[in-house]
Amino acid sequence: MKKYCQGTKCHTYDTSDRKRGTKGNKVNQTRTLSTYTYGNGNFCTLGCQNDWWETHGTRVVEYVGRVNEPLILTEENGWRKKYNQNYWDNNALTQFVEVNMFTNAERPLGGNDE
Repeated sequence: MKKYCQGTKCHTYDTSDRKRGTKGNKVNQTRTLSTYTYGNGNFCTLGCQNDWWETHGTRVVEYVGRVNEPLILTEENGWRKKYNQNYWDNNALTQFVEVNMFTNAERPLGGNDE
């Protein structure tokens, strides 16, 4: 099944790959998605992604959940996955580690290294 660009104005952009129909009876059509896509494979260009967001963004945020209070990063939740700079020097080390954003402490990544 073909996947089409979800951009709300995709069909209005006048490019040769959007043209369909016989000579004298041409129309613009929404693009089918190819190898190069944006927005998790839903849009053919960043412009189409932005058009969609302009039309639907506020409704999506309200539906999914708007942040009404600031999110706070603390020492307890400040661990982030980071590439292990020593990975190639010592094959016994894991490719990724967790680094605390406050203390710079490192620990092995909990679980899979992917």
